[in-house]
Amino acid sequence: VQLQASGGGLVQAGGSLTLSCVASERMFGYGTVNWYRQAPGKPRELVAAISGNGLANYDDSVNGRFTISADKRRNTLYLQMTSLKPEDTGTYYCRIGTTNYWGKGTQVTVSS
Repeated sequence: VQLQASGGGLVQAGGSLTLSCVASERMFGYGTVNWYRQAPGKPRELVAAISGNGLANYDDSVNGRFTISADKRRNTLYLQMTSLKPEDTGTYYCRIGTTNYWGKGTQVTVSS
């Protein structure tokens, strides 16, 4: 499965961005589909996950500000990010379950 993430950019604190991740085939054959982020000098961390039946989970740092969703017909995963903070800066990756199917990442930079 190939994944292509997009939608990153430079935004001021308090702003919003929506990330997309398009899969080359069905995404939900391996459990959840997930968004991770990696800040400079820090390990990659899971920020949001969604199951095939729509159940979503979020890291505490983004809960209430980020919304993960998926369009199964389009094999596309989304991450709506609002009230962005400088600490949200990083490269965002989509991943299928715990597999090695990762997108290449899209950079999000939040200026203060």
